[in-house]
Amino acid sequence: MPESKIQCKLVESSIIVFDHKAATFLYTGGRYFGKPIGVRKPKPDEFYDRPLELSLIEGFYLLKKDKIDIYDPQRDRSITAEELQEIADKYYDNFLSKYEIYEDLRDKGYVVRPGLKFGADFAVYKQGPGIDHSPYLIQVLPKHANLTAIDIVRAGRLANSVKKKFIIANALNHTYYGFKWFRP
Repeated sequence: MPESKIQCKLVESSIIVFDHKAATFLYTGGRYFGKPIGVRKPKPDEFYDRPLELSLIEGFYLLKKDKIDIYDPQRDRSITAEELQEIADKYYDNFLSKYEIYEDLRDKGYVVRPGLKFGADFAVYKQGPGIDHSPYLIQVLPKHANLTAIDIVRAGRLANSVKKKFIIANALNHTYYGFKWFRP
């Protein structure tokens, strides 16, 4: 990481990095934080002359790791992790549980990207988008949630249709339950 914190700006539900060198650093080199604005499928180690958009989960992770500083124009000052969590709670159901799993996977060296297009919380890569396909779809189980057999079958069929392993993540104790599907 750069010697000083990367400066970012909170814009509604996104965190924007306007500095090109900082944005390039965050996205390239196997880090894959954020996405260049307006680029549908960015190349792994190529960056564009565009700002970088971080999700609230990515921003929360980098803020807690003391790697970025987030300026909030509405407050006219930098915000704390606690303030960012309050904001994120408005946009994400079960934000803290999702963040705990995100942090656990990132700290283990995985590249964690949004999994919305697959109907999951996260798509997880061993190396990164554009280098390998995400082998895992992660669905974070809300703390004290009930999970039905129908929920498991529905998610498993979806994951199987896109050739990925479906994993339920338990944020209470950071355990992961994978399912392998087969035809009798």
